[in-house]
Amino acid sequence: MYIVLIGAPGAGKGTQALWLIEELGMTHVASGDMFRDAIGRGTLRGLQAKAYMDRGELVPDAVTTAMVVERLSQPDVVKGALLDGFPRTLPQAKALDDALRGGRKRVDQAIYLSVPGDELLRRLSGRWLCRVCQASYHEVFNPPAKLGVCDRCGGELYQRPDDTRETAQRRLKVYFEQTSPVVDYYRDAGVLDEVDGARSIQDVREAIVKAVRRRQAQI
Repeated sequence: MYIVLIGAPGAGKGTQALWLIEELGMTHVASGDMFRDAIGRGTLRGLQAKAYMDRGELVPDAVTTAMVVERLSQPDVVKGALLDGFPRTLPQAKALDDALRGGRKRVDQAIYLSVPGDELLRRLSGRWLCRVCQASYHEVFNPPAKLGVCDRCGGELYQRPDDTRETAQRRLKVYFEQTSPVVDYYRDAGVLDEVDGARSIQDVREAIVKAVRRRQAQI
């Protein structure tokens, strides 16, 4: 299966994706991880992406799409993947369809984690990420067992500069303006499952698994 996981910053995509790939044995393709890796290595594409990310804006479609399509051509994803953070615009969604169609494949399911805007701001203001595995934590909602240390791999936790409230507000505004058409696109295609992401992590997880199993039974 090729599954697209959609959700605004702070919706819990990272937390759910890390668990879901283990549960389903799928390869995780996360555009955010790709950009952070490129930024860390100081590549031209990484520096271009950083300028947009620091302003709370989406990286241009051409840059993002080229990176993800190249990743989907690699051997570990030829039979399926969980795409996290991509597509985030309608042109990206159409480009993904074109890339998969070339290999006689398609997006089998799009899971949308729906969370109200005020709740997203609360979550973003206290979010911390692992430098090693990118696991996501929150000071209030999902704190690590040991302050500053990742439960999964023992990596150092850090807070990104683009998680300030002002930047978060800009990120959310841009996200909803540009990604709402993607949700509609997959809804019209008949592959969208909307999950209430404002519930507990466990409740959201169970709802996602139920939706995935239902889609699997239909394939």
